[in-house]
Amino acid sequence: MQGSNEKESNLEESLNESLELEINEDDIRGLLSIFEKVPPFALKIAVNRNMNAVKSFESKIEDYKCQLTNEDRLKISKILEIPIPELQLLLDKVYLKTNYKQFRILANSKAESFLILNLGELKKVLFNE
Repeated sequence: MQGSNEKESNLEESLNESLELEINEDDIRGLLSIFEKVPPFALKIAVNRNMNAVKSFESKIEDYKCQLTNEDRLKISKILEIPIPELQLLLDKVYLKTNYKQFRILANSKAESFLILNLGELKKVLFNE
C-alpha cells in the first residue's frame, strides 16, 4: 500500500506544479506562430470574414497533436482558457516584442469573434471537446 500512497503523492505534486504553470508571451507566440506565416493582408481578410482557419489546417494540427508533451498540452489548455480580452493584451505584447503585424491584427478588438471561433475549434481538435 505504501507504493500506492507514494504514487498518489507524486500525482498530487505533479498536479500542483501544473496548476502553477505560468503562461507568458512566448507561450502565446508558440501556440499562434502559424499566423506568422500568413501574410498580414490575408489574415485581415480571414479576421474580417470570421473564417474558420483551424478547418484549413486540421490535418496538420492532428499530426502536431501526436508530438505534444504533457506540459505542451497543459500550456495550450491554459492558453485556450484565457479570456479573449486578456489574451488580446498578451497578443499586443507579443506584437511589441516581435513586430509581426499578424499579432497586432489578432490583438485588435475586431478579431475577438475570429479568436473565439478558432480557439474553440482548436480546442475541439486538440482535446476532443
